[in-house]
Amino acid sequence: MPALFIIPLTIIPMVVYLILGWIFDAAGSNFWSTEIFGLTLVGGRQWTFSLGDLMLIGGLVCLFLEVLKSTNSSSRAITNHILSTIVFIVYLLVFILVGIAAHSVFFMLMAMSAFDVIAGFSITIKTAARDISYSRTIDTPP
Repeated sequence: MPALFIIPLTIIPMVVYLILGWIFDAAGSNFWSTEIFGLTLVGGRQWTFSLGDLMLIGGLVCLFLEVLKSTNSSSRAITNHILSTIVFIVYLLVFILVGIAAHSVFFMLMAMSAFDVIAGFSITIKTAARDISYSRTIDTPP
């Protein structure tokens, strides 16, 4: 379990996106707009849920779990934040350099990774500051 605590979960949506993108999006199709299901709402409008929406939900779940992990102020949490920063840099490089990543779904996953880095460090710093206890002692003269 400790090794799994260190791995940033925001890497999972990136890997899934790239694997599915290379398999299905290589021919130039708009894979992420593929409708999974649609509903007609009470107001008469049609609402559709696409594969891109499902990918974003998966990214939000990973982000939520990462924020929960950041409430710990141990050295494993610090290592996780450093690795999360590296994951964000990889997201940025892939977004700029890889053609199939030039999509709003990937951009939103990258934004979630950036949020993970910022929130992770901020929450850990606040938690560590709260964990510090100050005690007042009165020294007696010899």
